[in-house]
Amino acid sequence: MNSISKFWNEFCQKNKIAPNALEGAYAFGANSHDADVLSDLINRGIKTATTSIYVSADDVPVVGMYSIVLDGNNQPVCVIKNETVEIMPFKNVSEKHAYLEGEGDRSYESWRKVHEAFFTWECKEELGKKFTEDTEVVCETFIKVG
Repeated sequence: MNSISKFWNEFCQKNKIAPNALEGAYAFGANSHDADVLSDLINRGIKTATTSIYVSADDVPVVGMYSIVLDGNNQPVCVIKNETVEIMPFKNVSEKHAYLEGEGDRSYESWRKVHEAFFTWECKEELGKKFTEDTEVVCETFIKVG
């Protein structure tokens, strides 16, 4: 049994959660440094939201499901539970959502600058499309539960 499976099984037993309630195990960000920084923000309860490019309905998180947050070494840090999931054009992401992401100075301007740059890169390099203000994104809020 690997460390992620062990972590999840122990969480399920402790919290009386069905093992099939796990949506997945994920590192946040584009590299191991980002994953370390973001997993720490989540673990401390500062980061309670995230935004990602909408790719397909199959990839949309499900409200009420759990995820394991991984650090830069793909080791489990904590468990989060999805609270809200919305799909919208990038231009419609709210200041409140940007603040809940907990990154940088938590301002909307800072959030927008960082995410616009990252999504431009991701769309071009990973998805083979152009990022625009109308590109659909998935806005998710969550709570740390373990």
